[in-house]
Amino acid sequence: MKNQDSHSLLQVLGLGTAILLVAGNMIGSGVFKKITPMSAELMDGSLILWAWAVAGLITMLGAFSFASLAATTHEAGGQFKYFKDIFGSFLGFIYGWSFFAVISTASIASIVYVFAESFANLFGIPPIFEAYSGFSLFGIIYPFQNASIKLIAITALVFLTLFNIRGVQGGGWLINIVTGAKILGIVLLIVLGLSYSNDAGTVSVPMQAISSVHAGDLLHISAFFTAMLGAFWAYDGWVNITNMASEFKDPTRNVPRAIIIGTALTMTLYILVNYAYLQVLTPADFAKLGVKEGNIAAVEVAGIVLGHIGITVISALIMISTFGATQASAMSAARVYYQMSKEGYFFKPFARVHPRCRTPYVSLIGQMIWACLLVVSGTFDQLTDMLIFAAFIFYGLGAIAVIRLKRAGKLTLTFGYPVVPILFLLFCTVIVINAIYTRPLESLTGLGLIALGVPLYLYFRNEIKKEKLL
Repeated sequence: MKNQDSHSLLQVLGLGTAILLVAGNMIGSGVFKKITPMSAELMDGSLILWAWAVAGLITMLGAFSFASLAATTHEAGGQFKYFKDIFGSFLGFIYGWSFFAVISTASIASIVYVFAESFANLFGIPPIFEAYSGFSLFGIIYPFQNASIKLIAITALVFLTLFNIRGVQGGGWLINIVTGAKILGIVLLIVLGLSYSNDAGTVSVPMQAISSVHAGDLLHISAFFTAMLGAFWAYDGWVNITNMASEFKDPTRNVPRAIIIGTALTMTLYILVNYAYLQVLTPADFAKLGVKEGNIAAVEVAGIVLGHIGITVISALIMISTFGATQASAMSAARVYYQMSKEGYFFKPFARVHPRCRTPYVSLIGQMIWACLLVVSGTFDQLTDMLIFAAFIFYGLGAIAVIRLKRAGKLTLTFGYPVVPILFLLFCTVIVINAIYTRPLESLTGLGLIALGVPLYLYFRNEIKKEKLL
């Protein structure tokens, strides 16, 4: 640490925190509720489990691919850094812009909003500003709608931002505690589901169903991939640890390990807990839940098994889980804008490091402001519909980056090359094409938001040229 100057980030986090950060970024609200839309799409318990398993295996392919890339640099910035160094500054910036505008901040806004809903429901927070709920801007944005929920969400974002500014070690400590609690809570759900006595006549999924799907069951391939989008939302976040590479001890060794171990751990938990859900309710039951506003699959399952106590416990677990996921996302994402600014491709203040706490405080504050605006606007749900689509475009680029580096002889650490990156690229391509086919409006809007970064890139490139001439 003696060789680190006062403007650098602290390299203090270990492998255990790295693994829990991966899991903490992934485990948010999706694992507790995504079985509902997936059931409506597939109406078959075995196919639902296959969707979780296949999505998990694809995610593992991505984890292996990006673990290879993570071994190439000690610096922060994750995919921005990889794409800039391998494909050039334009693709690096376009990713960074997309990450700031949609991929990260909309995800943070969405997760913290679920936390606020859980908090309000658990503690009975009354609504406020109801008289102004009909007020709108341009007939699209209703800032006072669900005002009490939005206020809780914004308060949580402000608290976490201030907490993260105070030091990365404190942020890592919070990740360890909250993610540990989340994992224990999911294990509790698994135990409850597997031990449930099916006296009420609900139809559980037999264990052999996981390995006995026939070809005829997969005729509606597009529906299967659409259902997997729900699982991908729950799995998303595994790559975020790469944004903080410069703050881990021995990052070229520990970051790749953490990506693989954390993703495998989360995948195992997800498949087991969804299997447990299906021991209590049928896919038809879960599909019906989607018609009722505010119903969450895990809460319904806990209520059936344990009654009111179960509802309270799982509601608290969802609150803790979404709080932890917001913390993990907010802490790691800000490092991307810090690295972009440090290299001249974002607003200069975002590169500032707190002189005492040694954290990228301006990046954390800027991210918080934009996420809060998305919370107030209420548009984050629409933005998150585009999130997976946009994310898989860049995941595919990551696979291409692995192949390109390997061919150039610049990649020493590889996992299953060339099969792993090629398979991951193939799956990414299929998912993107399917998203365009099934959700053309969201996909095209996502591409439009990405394209908005082009004039900003030209502006920052010109600024860099001006500085070089001085």
